[in-house]
Amino acid sequence: MKSTSAVTGVPLAELPQCSVADVERAREVAAVAQRAWAKVPVHERAKVLLRYHDLLWRRQDEILDLIQLETGKSRWHAFQEVASNTMNMRYYGLRAERMLKPARRYGLLPWLTHVMEVRGPIGVVGLVSPWNYPFDAGLSDAAPAFVAGNAVVHKPDNQGALSVLWGRRLMLEAGLPEDLYQVVLGDGPTIGGAVIDNADYVCFTGSTKVGSHVGAQAGKRIIGCTLELGGKNPMLILDDADPAVAASGAVRDCFTSAGQVCGSNERIYIHDRIYERFVDELLVRIHRMNLGVGLEYGPDMGSLISQRQLNTVQSHVDDAVTKGATVLAGGRHRPDIGPFYFEPTVLTGVTPDMTCFATETFGPVISLYRVHSTDEAVRLANETTYGLSAGVWGSRRRAQAVARRLRAGTVNVNEIFGVSHGSVDAPMGGMKQSGVGRRHGVEGLLRFTEAQTIATQRGMQLEPPVEVGYDVLARAYTATCRLFKIVGRR
Repeated sequence: MKSTSAVTGVPLAELPQCSVADVERAREVAAVAQRAWAKVPVHERAKVLLRYHDLLWRRQDEILDLIQLETGKSRWHAFQEVASNTMNMRYYGLRAERMLKPARRYGLLPWLTHVMEVRGPIGVVGLVSPWNYPFDAGLSDAAPAFVAGNAVVHKPDNQGALSVLWGRRLMLEAGLPEDLYQVVLGDGPTIGGAVIDNADYVCFTGSTKVGSHVGAQAGKRIIGCTLELGGKNPMLILDDADPAVAASGAVRDCFTSAGQVCGSNERIYIHDRIYERFVDELLVRIHRMNLGVGLEYGPDMGSLISQRQLNTVQSHVDDAVTKGATVLAGGRHRPDIGPFYFEPTVLTGVTPDMTCFATETFGPVISLYRVHSTDEAVRLANETTYGLSAGVWGSRRRAQAVARRLRAGTVNVNEIFGVSHGSVDAPMGGMKQSGVGRRHGVEGLLRFTEAQTIATQRGMQLEPPVEVGYDVLARAYTATCRLFKIVGRR
């Protein structure tokens, strides 16, 4: 299997492809390493992440080149992957010990029942990561799994495999035991099922269609899973928003990594009062964009990742235009810039019979809709099977109130998705068909653990003395509960 550069369209490397037997062997090796790793104190495991963090900052140019060659994104957008990854590593490296320490819980009988919640690793985590953010999505999910005491069998997309392998090598340099981190290469239909069948927990990032199969397979095995899936994310421009500021944000949001971001917005609902001004500001900024590919800082937007993705984006635009949509900007493949380059594109007049109306395009294509009230904007934004991310632009308090009405796991107010994604102490994930579970924050770590309750009783036992009947004990418990209620009210 050849890995192809999204910048040049020529092969980058020959990738060996694994078999189901290879996956099974990887699991066996990882499981042995995990049993030893689980005995290492949490603060020692966390040091690996902190050393990795420092190494990554020093050697960022190496991985920036590799990310760009594999994905075609601009250097600034590749840098965002590196920055996000370092933040996750430092966050869990500094906080994991506190998050995982045993916690005292309220017992059945105050002073007599001592209850502790302890957290232990699950075992071997099966990690399936996508091609659009191969380095960050892969390594940032692996980090909390490792610090929680688990091993990882990681299947990256072939198009992002080189970035993942580079990251694995850096993890080993930082002190991670080699056998603990197994990378298996291959396509989903061949080995994807084997990764799930050989895992104690599954972490998947990808399309809703594939994610539903992953969840079903995990369910049959009665194992937990985290699924970050697709989205058709809305952006709401309220009537009190600054059109110029909102338009600037829309350009940065919708065209980051050529729109190949699960958190970026593809639908923009603009209040009628500022519609024309917003559209004018948006088009001015799009026409000023520096389009290009290359390994230096400069271009505002890079390329799509592959011919397959180019075909998808082109088909969505062609379908919309054929059915009556209007192209305000872009709409063309630009082979003069790069083999898979597609212009930043703005559509109006998009209707439900068009593919791009409700289906995720995952490219630099946005649709504009004029609305006459905030209620209408909220209703239209929520009329989707997805619920991953959303954006609201307007006066702060009003926009925050609107954000609470949106059925999306992450809502960004007066800034693009990066502000929530970069806030690694807060959970990130989707509602509805956009996923199950959360990455980042406490939830992003505890998902890779098993909770165990240890309750110790001292003094009074729950069994009544021989001379006391259960009816007496029941009355005593009832009186005690009433007393606790009275005391609690005071």
